[in-house]
Amino acid sequence: MKSTYGFARRTLLAWSALGFAFFQGQAWAQAYPSKPIKFVVPFSAGSATDIVARTVADAMGKSMGQTIVIDNRLGAGGTIAAAMVAKSEADGYTVLVHSSGHALNASLYPNLGYDTLKDLTGVTTLAAIPNVLVVNPGKGWKTQSELIAAVKAKPGTFNYASAGVGSGTHLNAEIFRLQSGIDALHVPYKGTPDAMTNVIGGSNDWFFAPLASALPLIKDGKLQALSVSTKMRASTLPQVPTSIEAGLPASDYTLWVGMIVPSATPAAVVKRLHEEALKALASADIKERMAKLGADPFTMASDAFNAYIKTEIDTAARIVKAAGLKAN
Repeated sequence: MKSTYGFARRTLLAWSALGFAFFQGQAWAQAYPSKPIKFVVPFSAGSATDIVARTVADAMGKSMGQTIVIDNRLGAGGTIAAAMVAKSEADGYTVLVHSSGHALNASLYPNLGYDTLKDLTGVTTLAAIPNVLVVNPGKGWKTQSELIAAVKAKPGTFNYASAGVGSGTHLNAEIFRLQSGIDALHVPYKGTPDAMTNVIGGSNDWFFAPLASALPLIKDGKLQALSVSTKMRASTLPQVPTSIEAGLPASDYTLWVGMIVPSATPAAVVKRLHEEALKALASADIKERMAKLGADPFTMASDAFNAYIKTEIDTAARIVKAAGLKAN
Protein backbone atom coordinates (compact mmCIF):
# COMPACT_ATOMS: atom_id res chain seq x y z
CA MET A 1 0.00 0.00 0.00
CA LYS A 2 2.82 2.37 0.98
CA SER A 3 4.73 1.76 -2.26
CA THR A 4 1.56 2.28 -4.29
CA TYR A 5 0.93 5.56 -2.50
CA GLY A 6 4.56 6.61 -3.05
CA PHE A 7 4.38 5.79 -6.76
CA ALA A 8 1.14 7.73 -7.15
CA ARG A 9 2.59 10.70 -5.27
CA ARG A 10 5.74 10.75 -7.41
CA THR A 11 3.62 10.49 -10.57
CA LEU A 12 1.43 13.37 -9.45
CA LEU A 13 4.44 15.52 -8.66
CA ALA A 14 5.99 14.72 -12.02
CA TRP A 15 2.85 15.68 -13.90
CA SER A 16 2.51 18.83 -11.80
CA ALA A 17 6.08 19.81 -12.70
CA LEU A 18 5.42 19.19 -16.37
CA GLY A 19 2.22 21.19 -16.20
CA PHE A 20 3.98 24.08 -14.47
CA ALA A 21 6.78 24.03 -17.05
CA PHE A 22 4.21 24.01 -19.86
CA PHE A 23 2.26 26.96 -18.51
CA GLN A 24 5.49 28.77 -17.66
CA GLY A 25 6.65 28.24 -21.26
CA GLN A 26 3.29 29.47 -22.55
CA ALA A 27 3.51 32.59 -20.37
CA TRP A 28 7.06 33.24 -21.61
CA ALA A 29 5.99 32.82 -25.22
CA GLN A 30 3.06 35.21 -24.71
CA ALA A 31 5.46 37.82 -23.28
CA TYR A 32 7.90 37.38 -26.15
CA PRO A 33 9.36 39.66 -27.38
CA SER A 34 9.89 41.97 -24.41
CA LYS A 35 13.15 43.49 -25.67
CA PRO A 36 14.93 44.12 -29.01
CA ILE A 37 15.79 41.13 -31.20
CA LYS A 38 19.12 40.71 -32.94
CA PHE A 39 19.40 39.35 -36.49
CA VAL A 40 22.97 38.10 -36.97
CA VAL A 41 23.98 38.26 -40.65
CA PRO A 42 27.21 36.51 -41.75
CA PHE A 43 27.88 38.84 -44.69
CA SER A 44 28.46 42.53 -45.24
CA ALA A 45 25.86 45.25 -45.62
CA GLY A 46 24.60 45.28 -49.20
CA SER A 47 24.94 41.53 -49.66
CA ALA A 48 21.79 39.63 -50.69
CA THR A 49 21.47 38.00 -47.28
CA ASP A 50 21.79 41.37 -45.58
CA ILE A 51 19.23 43.00 -47.89
CA VAL A 52 16.67 40.25 -47.25
CA ALA A 53 17.34 40.35 -43.49
CA ARG A 54 16.81 44.11 -43.34
CA THR A 55 13.71 43.98 -45.52
CA VAL A 56 12.03 41.32 -43.37
CA ALA A 57 13.28 42.77 -40.07
CA ASP A 58 11.66 46.11 -40.81
CA ALA A 59 8.20 44.55 -41.24
CA MET A 60 8.59 42.00 -38.41
CA GLY A 61 9.77 44.65 -35.96
CA LYS A 62 6.72 46.82 -36.60
CA SER A 63 4.37 43.85 -36.22
CA MET A 64 6.03 42.54 -33.04
CA GLY A 65 6.38 45.97 -31.45
CA GLN A 66 10.14 45.62 -30.97
CA THR A 67 13.25 46.88 -32.67
CA ILE A 68 15.14 44.27 -34.70
CA VAL A 69 18.84 45.11 -34.89
CA ILE A 70 21.05 43.83 -37.72
CA ASP A 71 24.45 42.58 -36.55
CA ASN A 72 26.83 41.87 -39.45
CA ARG A 73 29.36 39.28 -38.22
CA LEU A 74 31.68 38.59 -41.14
CA GLY A 75 34.25 35.88 -41.64
CA ALA A 76 34.95 32.22 -42.37
CA GLY A 77 32.07 31.78 -44.81
CA GLY A 78 29.46 32.58 -42.19
CA THR A 79 30.73 30.12 -39.60
CA ILE A 80 31.71 32.87 -37.13
CA ALA A 81 28.14 34.17 -37.10
CA ALA A 82 26.65 30.67 -36.97
CA ALA A 83 28.88 29.67 -34.05
CA MET A 84 27.92 32.82 -32.18
CA VAL A 85 24.22 32.08 -32.54
CA ALA A 86 24.61 28.37 -31.76
CA LYS A 87 26.24 29.29 -28.43
CA SER A 88 23.85 32.13 -27.59
CA GLU A 89 20.95 32.06 -25.16
CA ALA A 90 18.14 30.01 -26.72
CA ASP A 91 15.46 32.59 -26.06
CA GLY A 92 14.54 33.89 -29.51
CA TYR A 93 16.43 37.16 -29.14
CA THR A 94 19.42 36.10 -31.24
CA VAL A 95 18.48 34.91 -34.72
CA LEU A 96 20.83 33.84 -37.52
CA VAL A 97 19.82 34.99 -41.00
CA HIS A 98 22.02 32.89 -43.25
CA SER A 99 22.14 31.72 -46.84
CA SER A 100 22.54 28.32 -48.49
CA GLY A 101 26.25 28.55 -47.68
CA HIS A 102 25.18 27.37 -44.20
CA ALA A 103 24.80 23.86 -45.62
CA LEU A 104 28.09 23.98 -47.52
CA ASN A 105 30.06 24.87 -44.39
CA ALA A 106 29.15 21.57 -42.75
CA SER A 107 31.39 19.80 -45.28
CA LEU A 108 33.95 22.52 -45.97
CA TYR A 109 35.08 23.38 -42.44
CA PRO A 110 36.33 20.39 -40.38
CA ASN A 111 36.18 22.22 -37.02
CA LEU A 112 33.10 24.42 -36.97
CA GLY A 113 32.74 24.55 -33.21
CA TYR A 114 29.05 23.68 -33.57
CA ASP A 115 26.92 20.95 -35.12
CA THR A 116 24.87 22.35 -38.00
CA LEU A 117 21.95 19.97 -37.46
CA LYS A 118 22.06 19.42 -33.69
CA ASP A 119 22.90 22.87 -32.34
CA LEU A 120 20.77 24.97 -34.68
CA THR A 121 17.20 24.68 -35.93
CA GLY A 122 15.46 26.34 -38.84
CA VAL A 123 12.60 28.79 -38.35
CA THR A 124 11.75 29.27 -42.03
CA THR A 125 13.30 30.06 -45.36
CA LEU A 126 12.66 33.67 -46.38
CA ALA A 127 13.65 34.08 -50.01
CA ALA A 128 14.96 32.27 -53.08
CA ILE A 129 17.34 34.36 -55.15
CA PRO A 130 18.88 33.58 -58.54
CA ASN A 131 22.61 34.08 -58.85
CA VAL A 132 23.63 35.83 -62.03
CA LEU A 133 26.94 35.26 -63.83
CA VAL A 134 28.35 38.76 -64.24
CA VAL A 135 31.49 40.17 -65.90
CA ASN A 136 32.94 43.56 -66.68
CA PRO A 137 31.41 44.65 -70.04
CA GLY A 138 34.90 45.56 -71.18
CA LYS A 139 35.89 41.87 -71.21
CA GLY A 140 33.90 41.57 -74.42
CA TRP A 141 32.03 38.39 -73.45
CA LYS A 142 28.36 38.53 -74.41
CA THR A 143 27.46 34.94 -73.57
CA GLN A 144 28.34 32.22 -71.09
CA SER A 145 29.77 30.13 -73.93
CA GLU A 146 32.15 32.93 -74.94
CA LEU A 147 33.49 33.15 -71.39
CA ILE A 148 34.03 29.39 -71.20
CA ALA A 149 35.77 29.32 -74.59
CA ALA A 150 38.11 32.15 -73.54
CA VAL A 151 39.06 30.41 -70.29
CA LYS A 152 39.62 27.07 -71.99
CA ALA A 153 41.91 28.75 -74.52
CA LYS A 154 44.17 29.99 -71.68
CA PRO A 155 43.64 27.66 -68.71
CA GLY A 156 44.85 28.86 -65.32
CA THR A 157 45.13 32.51 -66.34
CA PHE A 158 41.66 33.67 -65.25
CA ASN A 159 40.06 34.09 -61.82
CA TYR A 160 36.59 34.28 -60.33
CA ALA A 161 35.30 36.07 -57.23
CA SER A 162 33.02 34.87 -54.47
CA ALA A 163 31.46 36.41 -51.35
CA GLY A 164 33.70 34.14 -49.28
CA VAL A 165 34.81 30.54 -48.93
CA GLY A 166 31.71 28.53 -48.10
CA SER A 167 29.23 31.12 -49.37
CA GLY A 168 26.44 30.24 -51.77
CA THR A 169 28.21 32.27 -54.46
CA HIS A 170 31.29 30.07 -53.98
CA LEU A 171 29.29 26.85 -54.29
CA ASN A 172 27.59 28.14 -57.43
CA ALA A 173 30.96 29.01 -58.95
CA GLU A 174 32.28 25.52 -58.23
CA ILE A 175 29.23 23.90 -59.83
CA PHE A 176 29.87 26.08 -62.89
CA ARG A 177 33.57 25.17 -62.92
CA LEU A 178 32.86 21.44 -62.67
CA GLN A 179 30.13 21.50 -65.33
CA SER A 180 32.13 23.58 -67.80
CA GLY A 181 35.48 21.86 -67.20
CA ILE A 182 37.40 25.12 -66.89
CA ASP A 183 40.56 25.84 -64.89
CA ALA A 184 40.60 29.16 -63.00
CA LEU A 185 41.62 30.64 -59.64
CA HIS A 186 39.10 31.29 -56.87
CA VAL A 187 39.39 34.70 -55.14
CA PRO A 188 37.18 34.94 -52.02
CA TYR A 189 36.03 38.21 -50.41
CA LYS A 190 34.16 39.04 -47.20
CA GLY A 191 30.94 39.84 -49.01
CA THR A 192 29.16 40.45 -52.29
CA PRO A 193 29.84 44.23 -52.55
CA ASP A 194 33.62 43.73 -52.46
CA ALA A 195 33.43 40.93 -55.01
CA MET A 196 31.30 42.97 -57.40
CA THR A 197 33.56 46.01 -57.01
CA ASN A 198 36.56 43.99 -58.14
CA VAL A 199 34.69 42.48 -61.09
CA ILE A 200 33.64 45.98 -62.15
CA GLY A 201 37.25 47.10 -61.74
CA GLY A 202 38.44 44.20 -63.89
CA SER A 203 40.77 42.53 -61.38
CA ASN A 204 38.40 39.52 -61.22
CA ASP A 205 36.96 37.99 -64.35
CA TRP A 206 33.55 36.80 -63.23
CA PHE A 207 31.26 36.37 -60.24
CA PHE A 208 28.01 34.54 -59.54
CA ALA A 209 26.36 37.51 -57.85
CA PRO A 210 23.02 37.28 -56.04
CA LEU A 211 20.56 39.07 -58.30
CA ALA A 212 19.26 41.13 -55.37
CA SER A 213 22.65 42.84 -55.15
CA ALA A 214 23.68 42.88 -58.81
CA LEU A 215 20.48 44.04 -60.52
CA PRO A 216 21.03 47.83 -60.18
CA LEU A 217 24.59 47.51 -61.52
CA ILE A 218 23.41 45.40 -64.45
CA LYS A 219 20.74 47.98 -65.30
CA ASP A 220 23.35 50.77 -65.08
CA GLY A 221 25.61 48.91 -67.52
CA LYS A 222 28.42 48.46 -65.01
CA LEU A 223 28.06 44.67 -65.14
CA GLN A 224 27.24 42.37 -68.05
CA ALA A 225 24.89 39.48 -67.19
CA LEU A 226 25.66 36.25 -69.07
CA SER A 227 23.30 33.74 -67.42
CA VAL A 228 21.20 33.09 -64.32
CA SER A 229 21.70 30.06 -62.11
CA THR A 230 18.10 28.95 -61.59
CA LYS A 231 16.11 26.51 -63.71
CA MET A 232 13.78 29.29 -64.84
CA ARG A 233 14.74 32.72 -66.12
CA ALA A 234 14.56 35.60 -63.66
CA SER A 235 11.46 37.77 -64.14
CA THR A 236 13.59 40.91 -63.68
CA LEU A 237 16.08 39.77 -66.37
CA PRO A 238 13.87 37.92 -68.87
CA GLN A 239 16.36 38.43 -71.72
CA VAL A 240 19.17 36.59 -69.87
CA PRO A 241 19.21 32.79 -70.38
CA THR A 242 19.64 30.26 -67.61
CA SER A 243 23.01 28.51 -67.36
CA ILE A 244 21.19 25.35 -68.50
CA GLU A 245 19.85 27.08 -71.62
CA ALA A 246 23.34 28.44 -72.24
CA GLY A 247 24.73 24.92 -72.54
CA LEU A 248 25.42 23.43 -69.07
CA PRO A 249 22.68 20.84 -68.37
CA ALA A 250 23.30 20.20 -64.64
CA SER A 251 24.42 23.67 -63.57
CA ASP A 252 21.32 25.07 -61.85
CA TYR A 253 21.61 26.46 -58.34
CA THR A 254 19.28 28.53 -56.15
CA LEU A 255 20.55 30.74 -53.36
CA TRP A 256 18.19 30.69 -50.37
CA VAL A 257 18.09 32.89 -47.29
CA GLY A 258 16.56 31.64 -44.05
CA MET A 259 16.09 32.27 -40.32
CA ILE A 260 17.82 29.92 -37.86
CA VAL A 261 17.94 29.81 -34.04
CA PRO A 262 19.63 27.70 -31.33
CA SER A 263 18.03 24.25 -31.20
CA ALA A 264 16.94 24.65 -27.55
CA THR A 265 14.75 27.66 -28.40
CA PRO A 266 11.19 27.02 -27.06
CA ALA A 267 8.83 25.71 -29.73
CA ALA A 268 6.34 28.48 -28.99
CA VAL A 269 9.00 31.13 -29.68
CA VAL A 270 10.06 29.42 -32.93
CA LYS A 271 6.38 29.35 -33.90
CA ARG A 272 5.99 33.06 -33.19
CA LEU A 273 9.05 33.96 -35.26
CA HIS A 274 7.81 31.71 -38.07
CA GLU A 275 4.34 33.28 -38.06
CA GLU A 276 5.73 36.83 -38.00
CA ALA A 277 8.12 36.08 -40.87
CA LEU A 278 5.28 34.66 -42.97
CA LYS A 279 3.10 37.66 -42.14
CA ALA A 280 5.87 40.01 -43.27
CA LEU A 281 6.50 38.12 -46.51
CA ALA A 282 2.78 38.06 -47.30
CA SER A 283 2.45 41.85 -47.15
CA ALA A 284 2.05 43.71 -50.42
CA ASP A 285 4.91 46.08 -49.56
CA ILE A 286 7.43 43.29 -48.93
CA LYS A 287 6.31 41.37 -52.01
CA GLU A 288 6.90 44.48 -54.11
CA ARG A 289 10.29 45.15 -52.54
CA MET A 290 11.36 41.53 -53.02
CA ALA A 291 10.20 41.55 -56.65
CA LYS A 292 12.29 44.65 -57.38
CA LEU A 293 15.29 42.78 -55.97
CA GLY A 294 14.65 39.76 -58.16
CA ALA A 295 13.97 37.69 -55.03
CA ASP A 296 10.98 35.41 -54.51
CA PRO A 297 9.42 34.97 -51.05
CA PHE A 298 10.13 31.36 -50.08
CA THR A 299 8.77 29.83 -46.87
CA MET A 300 8.87 26.46 -45.13
CA ALA A 301 7.67 25.05 -41.85
CA SER A 302 10.46 24.56 -39.31
CA ASP A 303 10.56 20.75 -39.68
CA ALA A 304 10.55 21.01 -43.48
CA PHE A 305 13.35 23.58 -43.38
CA ASN A 306 15.49 21.32 -41.19
CA ALA A 307 14.95 18.42 -43.60
CA TYR A 308 15.84 20.73 -46.49
CA ILE A 309 19.07 21.79 -44.77
CA LYS A 310 19.98 18.10 -44.34
CA THR A 311 19.41 17.51 -48.07
CA GLU A 312 21.45 20.61 -48.93
CA ILE A 313 24.31 19.39 -46.71
CA ASP A 314 24.37 16.05 -48.54
CA THR A 315 24.36 17.76 -51.95
CA ALA A 316 27.08 20.21 -50.95
CA ALA A 317 29.25 17.37 -49.59
CA ARG A 318 29.26 15.72 -53.00
CA ILE A 319 30.30 18.96 -54.69
CA VAL A 320 33.01 19.64 -52.10
CA LYS A 321 34.45 16.18 -52.76
CA ALA A 322 34.20 16.44 -56.55
CA ALA A 323 35.79 19.89 -56.63
CA GLY A 324 38.41 19.08 -54.01
CA LEU A 325 37.43 22.13 -51.97
CA LYS A 326 39.11 23.06 -48.70
CA ALA A 327 38.68 26.01 -46.39
CA ASN A 328 41.65 28.37 -46.51
